[in-house]
Amino acid sequence: MTIVYFIILPLLGLILGWIIRWLYAKFQLTSAEQRAQLLNSEAVKQAEAKKKEILLEGRDELLRERNQQEREFRERRFELQKSERRIIQKEENLEKKLSELEQQRRQLSDREDHLGRRETILSQEEEKWRLELERVAGLSSEEAKHLIIESMETDAKRDAQVVINKIEQEAQMKADRIARDIIVSSIQRLATDVSSEISISSVTLPNDEMKGRIIGREGRNIRTLETLTGVDIIIDDTPEAVVISCFDPIRKEIAKNAMERLIQDGRIHPARIEEVVQKVAKDISRIVAEEGEKIVFDLQLHNITQEGIRALGRLHFRTSYGQNVLKHSKEVAVLAGMIAAEVGADREIAKRSGLLHDIGKGIETETDANHAEMGAELAKKMGEDSRVINAILSHHNDVEPNCVESVIVQIADAISASRPGARRETLSNYIRRLENLEQISESFDGVDKAYAIQAGRELRILVNNDSVSDDGAKDLAKGIAKRIENELRYPGRIKVTIIRETRVVEYAR
Repeated sequence: MTIVYFIILPLLGLILGWIIRWLYAKFQLTSAEQRAQLLNSEAVKQAEAKKKEILLEGRDELLRERNQQEREFRERRFELQKSERRIIQKEENLEKKLSELEQQRRQLSDREDHLGRRETILSQEEEKWRLELERVAGLSSEEAKHLIIESMETDAKRDAQVVINKIEQEAQMKADRIARDIIVSSIQRLATDVSSEISISSVTLPNDEMKGRIIGREGRNIRTLETLTGVDIIIDDTPEAVVISCFDPIRKEIAKNAMERLIQDGRIHPARIEEVVQKVAKDISRIVAEEGEKIVFDLQLHNITQEGIRALGRLHFRTSYGQNVLKHSKEVAVLAGMIAAEVGADREIAKRSGLLHDIGKGIETETDANHAEMGAELAKKMGEDSRVINAILSHHNDVEPNCVESVIVQIADAISASRPGARRETLSNYIRRLENLEQISESFDGVDKAYAIQAGRELRILVNNDSVSDDGAKDLAKGIAKRIENELRYPGRIKVTIIRETRVVEYAR
């Protein structure tokens, strides 16, 4: 019995489980079909709603499009009506103008007929009076016409000459005024330092015992310093000072700086002197490059080679009649740029020419060429414009200037060199030149007194009214100017003014 239970009960459990599983699967299938049908019906409803919505939107869009077309149609029709009205109005205006022109044409035709009749009558009267005038004057019409033409021609020539003279005078006055304005404006706009340097420098010593240390045993220290720097060191009775003399400004500057460093350091012997001189030389070389680059940057000039920049930098230690050449070159560049801008020339070329016009003074060479030739040669190597090269060559009239920029550089160079305080001239030479000017003038017959003014740039001469006539005054001025040119040397030009006047004084008693 136990065995029957163990066999039958599991079979009944399996049969019962299978029935339950079959019923559950059938129930699940029925539920899924119902959900599918439900989803299908909802999708159909949504599709119907979307369809209605699309149809409504299409209908609204169609309605809007039709309204837009109707509005555009009305606007076009309105514009056409306006155009039609304007055309009709223009046609009416044209018809009115045609009518007025026709009326004017008839009036002109009537006036022309009237003038034709008047002309015939006047011709007859003119012929009548012409014959009468010929009879009274005893001249034919051709002879009278010739006389009238000659008289009119003479009057016209005289009037034309008067007008020409007046125009020439006004043009000359205007040109002089404009030139003065340009130069004065350029000078006033230029703000620069007044410098005066000489070929010697003085080094201050802490005490007189330092002189012996500078000289060294048997003079070896001073000889080493002079040999390395190429200068002359003068040690005299001047208290606490040593003088360095050299015409090469860079060597003089190296020697001065080296001596100041040696004095400050206290170690003065040949090996130390050589070391310090080498360091100072490197520092001066760096200063040369910096000064050249600074001047190019300040003037906003570009494409200048390193060789040109170093040549410009060496001008920082160069002087001409006490005027620093680099500052002078900068002044000339600024003035040339100002003048070029005023007269309509090439400002860039004028500035480059002004900066480089004395660059030959900064070239280290042993040739016998002058600084203008050496500067022009360097400018060619630098690839400068031909106008710049001509300005360098012609700034001292070694060659003829071939462009307006070269003439501007000459003017700017003269302004920079002649401004008050720019260059140094000894008092004795200055006084001697003024005396020579007055002596030359007073040596001529008829001269009462001569005065050199404007720092010797103008000579005013008072002449005897009885012995010198107006024409003689002109010849006298030319003679004095010619003799000054032949006998004296001077910068710029000297203006000779002859003053001749007649004074009549009478007293009423």
